[in-house]
Amino acid sequence: MKLILAIVNNEDSAVVASALTKENFMVTKLSTTGGFLMVGNTTFLIGTDEKNVQRAKDIIKKYSNTRTHSAPTTESFGRGFDEGALQHEVPVGGATVFVLGVDEMEKY
Repeated sequence: MKLILAIVNNEDSAVVASALTKENFMVTKLSTTGGFLMVGNTTFLIGTDEKNVQRAKDIIKKYSNTRTHSAPTTESFGRGFDEGALQHEVPVGGATVFVLGVDEMEKY
Protein backbone atom coordinates (compact mmCIF):
# COMPACT_ATOMS: atom_id res chain seq x y z
CA MET A 1 0.00 0.00 0.00
CA LYS A 2 1.22 3.50 -0.86
CA LEU A 3 0.16 7.01 0.08
CA ILE A 4 0.55 9.65 -2.61
CA LEU A 5 0.79 13.27 -1.46
CA ALA A 6 0.32 15.52 -4.48
CA ILE A 7 0.55 19.30 -4.14
CA VAL A 8 -1.26 20.91 -7.07
CA ASN A 9 -2.02 24.54 -7.98
CA ASN A 10 -5.60 25.52 -7.10
CA GLU A 11 -6.30 26.35 -10.73
CA ASP A 12 -5.74 22.70 -11.67
CA SER A 13 -7.20 20.99 -8.62
CA ALA A 14 -10.76 20.46 -9.87
CA VAL A 15 -9.71 18.79 -13.10
CA VAL A 16 -7.06 16.67 -11.33
CA ALA A 17 -9.60 15.52 -8.73
CA SER A 18 -12.16 14.73 -11.42
CA ALA A 19 -9.68 12.73 -13.50
CA LEU A 20 -8.48 10.75 -10.49
CA THR A 21 -11.97 9.89 -9.26
CA LYS A 22 -13.02 8.97 -12.80
CA GLU A 23 -10.21 6.36 -12.70
CA ASN A 24 -11.56 5.06 -9.35
CA PHE A 25 -8.90 6.59 -7.09
CA MET A 26 -10.19 7.60 -3.67
CA VAL A 27 -9.00 11.16 -3.11
CA THR A 28 -8.98 13.46 -0.10
CA LYS A 29 -8.44 17.17 -0.84
CA LEU A 30 -6.80 19.55 1.61
CA SER A 31 -6.56 23.31 1.11
CA THR A 32 -2.93 24.35 1.59
CA THR A 33 -0.76 27.41 1.06
CA GLY A 34 2.70 27.42 -0.48
CA GLY A 35 5.50 28.95 1.56
CA PHE A 36 7.34 30.82 -1.22
CA LEU A 37 4.58 32.74 -3.00
CA MET A 38 1.92 32.27 -0.31
CA VAL A 39 -0.66 31.27 -2.92
CA GLY A 40 -3.30 28.59 -2.61
CA ASN A 41 -2.63 24.98 -3.43
CA THR A 42 -4.54 21.77 -3.06
CA THR A 43 -2.85 18.79 -1.46
CA PHE A 44 -4.32 15.45 -2.47
CA LEU A 45 -4.03 12.36 -0.28
CA ILE A 46 -4.41 9.22 -2.36
CA GLY A 47 -4.14 5.75 -0.88
CA THR A 48 -3.55 3.04 -3.48
CA ASP A 49 -1.86 -0.24 -4.21
CA GLU A 50 1.71 -0.03 -5.45
CA LYS A 51 0.68 -1.27 -8.92
CA ASN A 52 -1.53 1.85 -9.39
CA VAL A 53 0.99 4.50 -8.32
CA GLN A 54 2.34 5.22 -11.81
CA ARG A 55 -1.17 5.56 -13.25
CA ALA A 56 -2.08 8.11 -10.55
CA LYS A 57 1.16 10.04 -11.15
CA ASP A 58 0.49 10.09 -14.90
CA ILE A 59 -2.98 11.58 -14.32
CA ILE A 60 -1.62 14.23 -11.96
CA LYS A 61 1.13 15.15 -14.42
CA LYS A 62 -1.27 15.32 -17.37
CA TYR A 63 -3.62 17.81 -15.71
CA SER A 64 -1.16 19.94 -13.70
CA ASN A 65 -0.09 22.89 -15.82
CA THR A 66 2.84 25.24 -15.33
CA ARG A 67 2.18 28.98 -15.60
CA THR A 68 3.85 32.22 -14.50
CA HIS A 69 2.96 34.34 -11.49
CA SER A 70 3.99 37.90 -10.73
CA ALA A 71 5.88 38.04 -7.43
CA PRO A 72 7.62 40.79 -5.46
CA THR A 73 11.29 41.13 -6.34
CA THR A 74 14.14 40.67 -3.89
CA GLU A 75 16.31 43.30 -5.60
CA SER A 76 17.90 46.04 -3.52
CA PHE A 77 15.83 49.19 -3.12
CA GLY A 78 19.02 51.26 -3.56
CA ARG A 79 19.15 50.67 -7.32
CA GLY A 80 16.23 52.89 -8.23
CA PHE A 81 12.95 51.82 -9.73
CA ASP A 82 12.19 51.01 -13.33
CA GLU A 83 8.66 50.27 -14.40
CA GLY A 84 7.84 46.84 -13.03
CA ALA A 85 11.00 46.76 -10.90
CA LEU A 86 9.06 45.61 -7.85
CA GLN A 87 7.61 42.55 -9.60
CA HIS A 88 9.06 39.67 -11.57
CA GLU A 89 7.59 36.58 -13.18
CA VAL A 90 8.21 33.18 -11.59
CA PRO A 91 7.03 29.77 -12.79
CA VAL A 92 4.29 28.16 -10.69
CA GLY A 93 1.98 25.23 -11.06
CA GLY A 94 2.79 21.75 -12.10
CA ALA A 95 2.70 19.32 -9.20
CA THR A 96 4.95 18.11 -6.44
CA VAL A 97 4.34 14.44 -5.71
CA PHE A 98 5.55 12.32 -2.80
CA VAL A 99 4.99 8.56 -2.64
CA LEU A 100 5.17 7.07 0.85
CA GLY A 101 5.02 3.50 2.05
CA VAL A 102 2.07 2.61 4.29
CA ASP A 103 2.44 -0.15 6.87
CA GLU A 104 -1.23 -0.41 7.66
CA MET A 105 -4.53 1.08 6.52
CA GLU A 106 -7.97 0.51 7.99
CA LYS A 107 -11.23 1.89 6.71
CA TYR A 108 -14.30 1.89 8.95
